[in-house]
Amino acid sequence: MDWMHSIAGFLVGAVVGLTGVGGGALMTPILVLLFGVSPALAVGTDLWFAALTKTVGGFVHQQRGSIDWQVLRRLCLGSLPTSVLTLSWLHMNGIDKYEQGLIMTALGCVLLLTAVAIFFRSQTQSVGAKMRTHAPERFKRAQPALTVAASSLLGLLVTLTSMGGGALGIVMLVFLYPFRLTPTKLVGTDIVHAIPLTLIAGSGYLWMGSVDLLLLGKLLLGSVPGVILGSLLSARVTERPLRIAIAIILSLVGIKLLL
Repeated sequence: MDWMHSIAGFLVGAVVGLTGVGGGALMTPILVLLFGVSPALAVGTDLWFAALTKTVGGFVHQQRGSIDWQVLRRLCLGSLPTSVLTLSWLHMNGIDKYEQGLIMTALGCVLLLTAVAIFFRSQTQSVGAKMRTHAPERFKRAQPALTVAASSLLGLLVTLTSMGGGALGIVMLVFLYPFRLTPTKLVGTDIVHAIPLTLIAGSGYLWMGSVDLLLLGKLLLGSVPGVILGSLLSARVTERPLRIAIAIILSLVGIKLLL
């Protein structure tokens, strides 16, 4: 069954390469439901999976200049302290006793939120654009505080579930910065924000003994060629039907985890 881990990594990597979303939202449920990995171990391993893969992507975006550093600072100001506080709370109270309760419930809820985010990404950007147009000065004044507040919630969700950084993060940004962030800067800023967040959260899980390094290696063995292949095919594949299919799958899996 060891080779199945690499195949799962390949499939998830291919989906990420094709659509840019679905990494943690697919990998963590696969580890829990198909491979029987404990929820905390699945989350901790997937956090490192995300940190290592997104570091490569972040380097590329940094070289291309496709990062909005001011927005990135606002995101980190909210998410990183929240991640540390969440890890401290899990450590003090014992992560094991939350595996089948809080973490499983959080996994199901974030999967459903991610599905909704994928479905309504365009509509969310339209709402943000209208608000930005009708009351530009007031909207711009509120942007910093709203970014910190939203990223604080994102830090909590990513630390508890390893999910939400991609789809939820991008939807949050297209609402708050409908004109400022170009598609390239949107993706670049979101990816680079995920690097320190997943490194901090992943380090906390490693400290608590909830990371399987051997499993992580097997997943990366498949995901690296999967991401490359998906990226090469992305120009030839119609993305929207695939996104909708992913959203439907995530909804069904989320409901299963909650039930």
